[in-house]
Amino acid sequence: MNGLGLGEILSILMVISTFAALLLGFPVAFTLGGVATIFAFVASYFDVFYWPLMSSLLSRIYGIATSDTLVAIPLFIFMGVTLEKSKIAQELLETMGQLFGKRPGGLGISVIIVGTLLAASTGIVGATVVTMGLISVPTMLRAGYDKKLTSGIVCASGALAQIIPPSTVLIVLAHQLQGTYMEASMAMGNFAASPVSTSDLFAGAMVPGILLALCYIIFVWVYSLVRPETCPPVPNDLAEQGLMTKALKSLFPPLLLIVLVLGSILGGFATASESASVGAVGALLLAACRGRLNLPIMRQVSTSTVLISTMIFIILIGATFFSLVFRGLGGEQLAQDSLSLVPGGLMGATMTVLLILFVLGFFLDTFEIIFITVPIFAPVLFMLGADPLVVGVTMALTLQAAYLTPPFGFAIFYLQGTTDQLETTTIYRGVLPFIMIQVAFIIFIVLVPDVITWLPDLIK
Repeated sequence: MNGLGLGEILSILMVISTFAALLLGFPVAFTLGGVATIFAFVASYFDVFYWPLMSSLLSRIYGIATSDTLVAIPLFIFMGVTLEKSKIAQELLETMGQLFGKRPGGLGISVIIVGTLLAASTGIVGATVVTMGLISVPTMLRAGYDKKLTSGIVCASGALAQIIPPSTVLIVLAHQLQGTYMEASMAMGNFAASPVSTSDLFAGAMVPGILLALCYIIFVWVYSLVRPETCPPVPNDLAEQGLMTKALKSLFPPLLLIVLVLGSILGGFATASESASVGAVGALLLAACRGRLNLPIMRQVSTSTVLISTMIFIILIGATFFSLVFRGLGGEQLAQDSLSLVPGGLMGATMTVLLILFVLGFFLDTFEIIFITVPIFAPVLFMLGADPLVVGVTMALTLQAAYLTPPFGFAIFYLQGTTDQLETTTIYRGVLPFIMIQVAFIIFIVLVPDVITWLPDLIK
């Protein structure tokens, strides 16, 4: 720790202490906020933390409670709980598993496909992971799937909501990149540069998002060949001649609902919150048409929605405490200083920035990372000749990996909040193979940026 100030040392100790508390089984939200508050007191005593910064927490909490984006989370949770309680989602997943045949891994592959579709309809990782957790985990465990594999599949497929449009992360990134790219261009004497737009970033992220989902599917398929006992086939009780009829009956209504939700966003007809309302109402209609909508089910759906939504918002509030104190201690300065130590031109700078984002993702929220790092690092990359579209998509992919990385991967927390059948350490172990897939895919994208630019160039 030679050369580090007391504040930086305390920021490292705060991360280690939080990790230890989580391993001991303390609640996630209260651990994040509690440890951060303790270290803020200690640091302020040694005059390395400005305590009045804590007064901004009220405005931050109010911003979380009133966020138009976060309003969609309870609605999507309501949709997922409704599909789960009415057994519609279970039928969807089991039927898709049957369509893949009587072979190991079929249900896991179908979960990734359904998770990809839900990711494309929500644009919010928390909502997608919670919905997939409610739908998939009971079905997969009931089918005899290994808990680690189940955890990894659900977290990874749910985290696709960060890279597959319409993603709120991509929208925020596009907004940040527009300003920094124009500033860097003018600093280099280029006053005619065209800023990267949200639609450009959506188009650039589409192909990588689909390819990443395909990588997950290939991994599950290979895993099923090596260890078939961990992902057994779903028992097929349907007669062969009636399978397609049953499949269409089970698949068409839920998939139509997902398409309507996605289409309402992509077509510009509705915001994420409004499309979530469409999904919630549509789920109720599907349950009613199946004859599975009654007062007891509605009571269960409403109670689960309130409990899970409260859990998510408490975690976000705790993360806000943690992020504020970490930055107040100068923790992000460690990432900034590291750039000056790594040579290698544009490639070296790009890989270093992505590594910094990846490390920060272990303990900071995605949006916090974006607001901290993009204004600092993006202009440097642009001045070295980086394509803003490539910078934006590779950043989004790296931040998506951060949703899976222990100890503070938010996809892990969201999944844990939806079920008591999966331990935290089990989820940690389950996401590791998917993190390695993600890292390898990011390296591939950096080396072959045409994967990002192909579709935007085709559209233009």
